[in-house]
Amino acid sequence: MDACVFDLDGVLVDSEPVWEEVRRAFVAEHGGHWQSDTQARLMGMSTGEWAEYLHELGVSLSPERIADGVIQQMKARYHRGVPLMPGAVAAVARLAGRVPLGLASSSPRALIDAVLAETGLGAHFTATVSTEEVAKGKPAPDGYLEAARKLGVAPERCVAVEDSSNGLRSAHAAGMRVVAIPHPAYPPASDALDLAWRTLPSLAALTPDILS
Repeated sequence: MDACVFDLDGVLVDSEPVWEEVRRAFVAEHGGHWQSDTQARLMGMSTGEWAEYLHELGVSLSPERIADGVIQQMKARYHRGVPLMPGAVAAVARLAGRVPLGLASSSPRALIDAVLAETGLGAHFTATVSTEEVAKGKPAPDGYLEAARKLGVAPERCVAVEDSSNGLRSAHAAGMRVVAIPHPAYPPASDALDLAWRTLPSLAALTPDILS
């Protein structure tokens, strides 16, 4: 392992419940209809992709206005406190002491920067990528490939840390060895979990020795 690339939502930040609450309320407020599989579909999508999807659910705004409205509400929530996953700060510090760290997130750049600034985690990351900044969001490999490029490390020499189905598929498609840390409330599909090199119960188990 020459580098480690983290996902953000569901791995370092317990943000999926917040995303679901904010987007579900936004859809209802603007005339759309939330479906039973909507949250699972949204996980891993880039900003443009999920805004278009919410528009297709009947939200009576343009995708651009949907994205702006949801992101502003998410920023306000993070300003009141970022819901870090247990052990996130310690895990990042452990790995940063051994290898360069990257971040490949489906969150918009504004929220990535807000989280890293509010928590102080930004000091540990050499390269960060939002899927806004690449051609396709997860499950496409673009975000992870761009993170590896920024780190100057071949993808096959990187370990990725993921929780969601689309994230696991994305990192695997990029050629990285994937460590799965499933979120208990949003478990990945079994076929996606099968792509993992290792599956860990929590960030507390994520150590340099485990990854090497």
